[in-house]
Amino acid sequence: MLKVENLCVGYGDAMALSNISFEIDDGELVAIVGPNGAGKTTLVNAIARFLPVRSGTMSLQGESIVRLTPQQLSALGVAIIPEGRRLFTSMTVEENLELGCYRADARRHRRDGLEATYAMFPILGERKRQIAGTLSGGQQQMVAFARALMARPRLLLIDEPSLGLAPVIIKQVFDVIAQIHATGVSILLIEQNATKALDVAQRAYVLDCGQVVANGTPQNLRDRPEIGAAYLGHGH
Repeated sequence: MLKVENLCVGYGDAMALSNISFEIDDGELVAIVGPNGAGKTTLVNAIARFLPVRSGTMSLQGESIVRLTPQQLSALGVAIIPEGRRLFTSMTVEENLELGCYRADARRHRRDGLEATYAMFPILGERKRQIAGTLSGGQQQMVAFARALMARPRLLLIDEPSLGLAPVIIKQVFDVIAQIHATGVSILLIEQNATKALDVAQRAYVLDCGQVVANGTPQNLRDRPEIGAAYLGHGH
């Protein structure tokens, strides 16, 4: 579905990502994990077309997306849940959700989308008239998920969903990610909490200093002592 080959992204003279290659198959949940400053958010912003690419290729269903705008990418069925949620905090929950159905296809299914969203997130149905900025952090993260799902995406990019949340809420967030994946949506999960990410991913890539340093199934990565010690919080 999504294929990235030898991707290089830089800020000024500094290279942030160097020769990154990975792919996601249809319906797959792939995690990109690594420490703070590894280049994870730079990677998702390059894929989402918020950042220019120095060199390398990115393709979706075999078609290059390197020169697309974020709007053109969303028209192909790609949605992003950005780091920090980026809600319109002075608008209601439902107004935020309706901003998700900007694609013509999604607009046609607006009512169905809201019904499906409230079935998946009952708390949002109860609070649809509430101002989004008055919700708890966990509920705001649910709004961010729900808004992205209103776009009826084929590929969902999720950037650091656990950031700043309490452990009990983090568990709920990862349950939701697994639930969304079970509906058939392909997911690229960018996450600092490698342990949680590996619990839901089918495959994972470890990013450090702008380079892929390891990849494999979650079990493969957990079984490698050097990866466990450096990135997964395991002792030797």
